[in-house]
Amino acid sequence: MASTREYLEFILEQLSDLSDISYRQMMGEYIIYCQGKIIGGIYDNRFLIKPTKTAKLKMPNGVFEKPYENAKEMLLIDNVENREFLNDLLNSVIDELPKPKKRR
Repeated sequence: MASTREYLEFILEQLSDLSDISYRQMMGEYIIYCQGKIIGGIYDNRFLIKPTKTAKLKMPNGVFEKPYENAKEMLLIDNVENREFLNDLLNSVIDELPKPKKRR
């Protein structure tokens, strides 16, 4: 099941207080970028983020789910309605994520 455009727009609105949020559509799903870094994605209308050390600390009871078959597990953000929590979480984990690789 592909994610809906409406869910993407809802998540982008929730993250609108953050600087430099963007996305890329890929095979019916959406990869979410923050300051050019891949922070997570929307898969089957679920917002999943990379399980950084800080993300795990801020979500000690977080649920790990695979975005698709044979993928690495990511943290499910089940509290997407809480804009303050989302912004705090993503601001906290952005520095732990690797810088994007330069394209040749």
